Amino acid sequence: MEGVEAYGFSAAMSGAFLVSSLLFAAFNRRLREPYMDEVFHVPQAQAYCHGSFLQWDPMITTLPGLYLLSVGVVKPAAWLFGWTGPIVCSTGMLRFINLLFSAGNFYLLYLLLLKIHQKNKAVSGFQRILSALTLAIFPTLYFFTFLYYTDPGSVFFTLFAYLMCLYGNHKASALLGFCGFMFRQTNIVWTVFCAGNVVAEKLNEAWKTELLKKKDQKISPMKGSFPDLIRVLKFLIEYLTSPKNLVTLVALTWPYIILVTAFFVFVFVNGGIVVGDRSSHEACLHFPQLFYFLSFTVFFSFPHLLTPTKISKFLLLLRKHPVQYGLITIISLFLVWKFTYVHKYLLADNRHYTFYVWRKIFQRHELVKYALVPAYIFAGWSFFDTLKTKPVFWTLMYFVCLLAVTVPQKLLEFRYFILPFLIYRLNIPFPSLSRQLLELAFYIAVNVVAFFLFLNKTFQWPNSVEVQRFMW
Repeated sequence: MEGVEAYGFSAAMSGAFLVSSLLFAAFNRRLREPYMDEVFHVPQAQAYCHGSFLQWDPMITTLPGLYLLSVGVVKPAAWLFGWTGPIVCSTGMLRFINLLFSAGNFYLLYLLLLKIHQKNKAVSGFQRILSALTLAIFPTLYFFTFLYYTDPGSVFFTLFAYLMCLYGNHKASALLGFCGFMFRQTNIVWTVFCAGNVVAEKLNEAWKTELLKKKDQKISPMKGSFPDLIRVLKFLIEYLTSPKNLVTLVALTWPYIILVTAFFVFVFVNGGIVVGDRSSHEACLHFPQLFYFLSFTVFFSFPHLLTPTKISKFLLLLRKHPVQYGLITIISLFLVWKFTYVHKYLLADNRHYTFYVWRKIFQRHELVKYALVPAYIFAGWSFFDTLKTKPVFWTLMYFVCLLAVTVPQKLLEFRYFILPFLIYRLNIPFPSLSRQLLELAFYIAVNVVAFFLFLNKTFQWPNSVEVQRFMW
């Protein structure tokens, strides 16, 4: 990091932390008592603060990483500053943990952008800082900076593990992946993603050697034709069935293998991936979740994905390959028809934005979910078109992890899309400065609306005196 860029980054991070602190104060003035899932998280953390480590709320579905870390931070701070009484492990104090995670996420996002795009000399330090700031205030993540939820910590440890993986420190990466797993069990997928980065790198090296041997560099897997895809899959099978190659890959990825093995042991002993209340978190093959994620990504990355150039290019491809896209359409319609699930929370809880998305769009008519398929196909094409600069095996590995983290979820919940979105956004090429500024302005606008609605537009349910608020 050069001198000017270092000062710029320090100024941006300090300014962001100051603004976040002011918002944090506003949240805690308006909302002193635990809200939504905080009614489970806060008492559980307070029980740990009082030394009751065997006490557990059966409604909590995640492992105790957040509570253990909170005690590990709050207790020494209380001793150091002489805090006593209710302030120790109060709701506000526990929420402050996520404010620290938010600052850490800003720093990690900047370091990841620096590492991933280090070969792109055309990218300025200002652009890197701007992108890091934009992703740090990504609305769905930034909102939970001010509540005691698992999301900021989950993102922090997962991004940290990814960074260590990129620097080749796989033992540290696996350890941080374990911390991420302790915040949310599905983060094990991103441990596999880190291991997949190592495997993809070796596969790309072997693929280049294969092309040189056959003196056939005219055929590239990035062209995306069906014969090219078959050729890549054939090479992948041959490479992974070689004992020599498998030994090499195991030697490189053993820390991740140990963690994934421990995960399967946990699932076997626990009787499933969810702890606590499992009735509302049943796994299923909910393939439209992938379509919802792609739509979510187009919405929050519209300066990069929803451009006139991309739309015209997509329409041209439709005319050139009608049979191929017709088949994709038929398969998508079938997946929507047979694998659409509607969780009871989605229909009943009018505090979440997903409730209104579902009611205003999908419940207007039975055919709406099918009418949206062309938009899903465009979203998918535009999504992967921005990843065409990545090696083909990296893209395949990311897509497998994306499926694993979205499809089994029955509930449509925007928080589940945070990590796959951030990893995608970190890896696409840097857009023009004007598009970056547009993206930042859009995120700020969305955050302002979300915070205003949450803090000021409260409502009450019939036969209830509790104040309800709109949130992600």
